[in-house]
Amino acid sequence: MRELFGTDGVRGKANTYPIIPEIALRLGKAAAEAFKQNIENSNGKRRSIIIGKDTRLSGYMLETALTSGITSMGVDVLLVGPMPTPAIAHLVRSFAADAGIMISASHNPAEDNGIKFFGRDGFKLPDKVEEQIEELALSNNIKGDHITGGLIGKAYRINDASGRYIEFSKSSIDNLSLRGLKIVLDCANGAAYLIAPKVFSELGAEVIVLNDRPDGLNINLNCGALHTEVIQKAVAEHKADIGIALDGDADRVILADENSSIVNGDAVMTMCAYELDMAGRLAKKTVVATTMSNIGLEIALKKRNIRLVRTPVGDRYVIDAMRAHGYNFGGEQCGHLVFLDHNTTGDGILTALQVLSIMKRNHRRLSELAADFKKSPQIIVNVDVREKKPFEEMPSIAKLSKEVEEKLGNTGRLVLRYSGTQNVARIMLEGHDEASIKGLAEQLAEAIKKENFE
Repeated sequence: MRELFGTDGVRGKANTYPIIPEIALRLGKAAAEAFKQNIENSNGKRRSIIIGKDTRLSGYMLETALTSGITSMGVDVLLVGPMPTPAIAHLVRSFAADAGIMISASHNPAEDNGIKFFGRDGFKLPDKVEEQIEELALSNNIKGDHITGGLIGKAYRINDASGRYIEFSKSSIDNLSLRGLKIVLDCANGAAYLIAPKVFSELGAEVIVLNDRPDGLNINLNCGALHTEVIQKAVAEHKADIGIALDGDADRVILADENSSIVNGDAVMTMCAYELDMAGRLAKKTVVATTMSNIGLEIALKKRNIRLVRTPVGDRYVIDAMRAHGYNFGGEQCGHLVFLDHNTTGDGILTALQVLSIMKRNHRRLSELAADFKKSPQIIVNVDVREKKPFEEMPSIAKLSKEVEEKLGNTGRLVLRYSGTQNVARIMLEGHDEASIKGLAEQLAEAIKKENFE
């Protein structure tokens, strides 16, 4: 059991363990040491690590501590300021840095924060490297005493980082003109508040921008990808062609069509897979998705003889499967979509651009494209828990789960799992009758509550 790293870096409530300056300082020192050990410096240039952040107030505190730790080990820091998580993945490669660090808790509330690491290839670190960094950070065995004088690292502010990412994003659709499209864009008062409006407006779209005034405390607050009612209302008011809602670090996106209906990640994966397949660019005619993706995705892909590979929940599992087997497209129902031909992680802006490109090139409205995906009835219920005890170790849950699966038969699915970042149990049920699966989900939710709080 790891003490610091979870499923997506180190995360928690800011200024409480482990998201405190002392640990951030140690993580900075440990990361610098680990990357020096693991990466050969054949060209003799100074080593460097890029640090970006979202708009949380605590980001300043953590950025300073990480910078101090890294520079004390003789490694330079390139500070790029508020920047989407996928931008860090791109900029690590663009600047030929040794690693990247993103300070963000993604879609979580402003009081939370996190620290996630990227390797020089732009991918999130493998478990063994995270374990190496954690062991070094907690061991007190990192010494930088020999780093003195001119060997101490420097910290630089990089002014053209946002411009690089903007141009990269536009190039993903070959700078296709979006003139004639009206877009509602919700920036969630997050990391993309400056960049996202420029990307879409520079391509010629008319952009109505919402929630682009971060104050350090309002990231994700009643806005963004978790509050789609904001773009739904605005799309109707402005008679827009599409609504785009990013989350706090812009690694995922939720879309609304011209009728203000939400188009979920499975529908977006369907239309993108069709487009890639028609262009002959869908590697091995395969899409990678998680166990939470609706069975309707599987049915839609089968119509085009496209194979669906499922992984556990989490974009890192999707990406691991893509890399291991040579696939280039996949994602999650929640809006994390990965286009490996363009970027190494989920990218909300890039995903929205791919959809806009499909709309323009095919002269079709988003609602028409989304109609290729037919969602089977699905219920997702979240239950707060005190501890993440394995479900199979709770006899009442194991027994009830088996009974539910028998009732569903071959026409549905049950997925029980814990959130990787919060003390929440997630119940996902699919079946042909919504009322019946809702009742089954409620039974499971009550049983989980009873196990945890009685």
